[in-house]
Amino acid sequence: MPYPRRLLSTGEEIVREFHPHWIRLITPIIIEFLIIAAGVLVAVYVDAIENWIAIVAGIVVAVIVGTPPWTSWLTTWFVVTNERIITRSGLFNRTGKEIPLEVINDVAFAQTFFERLFRSGDLLIESAGEQGQSRFTDIPDPEGVQSDVYRLREERTVRLRGGGGQSVGQELETLSRLHKEGVLSDEEFAAQKARLLGGE
Repeated sequence: MPYPRRLLSTGEEIVREFHPHWIRLITPIIIEFLIIAAGVLVAVYVDAIENWIAIVAGIVVAVIVGTPPWTSWLTTWFVVTNERIITRSGLFNRTGKEIPLEVINDVAFAQTFFERLFRSGDLLIESAGEQGQSRFTDIPDPEGVQSDVYRLREERTVRLRGGGGQSVGQELETLSRLHKEGVLSDEEFAAQKARLLGGE
């Protein structure tokens, strides 16, 4: 399901929200097709009763093998807002990561020739503090996402410096939330709070 809007802070808006590129599903689809094809092929050369068993067995195996990749794809989300980058994945065991726009130092993307044909690729985000470098694979339109992140980061910087957008109270609320969630360290939180209150 999409990222819950109730988890957004005051004034936060979603700019991009998507699953990994469908190219991630090509290998599972091919494997499922080969398994079912093998079951049908076996059925052609066996007795009438056993051929149904072969076909059903092929379908069951294909479902067992193919379900995890499809479930992973459906439950993985990449979200870009005007305040942060969010990733969420998993159905039963959930994992997630958040990167505030203001701590991002660099955004790069990488594409193979094959990925360029399908507008897919990897996104590499370099951020300050404990975040370090994060690599996100199978991103649709990585060049467009890179451009949006740079633009949103600049707009975010202007707002944090008092150039418009959210009020100081709203910005403090956002910083406090990020600090409580562990996205910002104590030092990063203190530095950004001082900058915000000092109007630097």
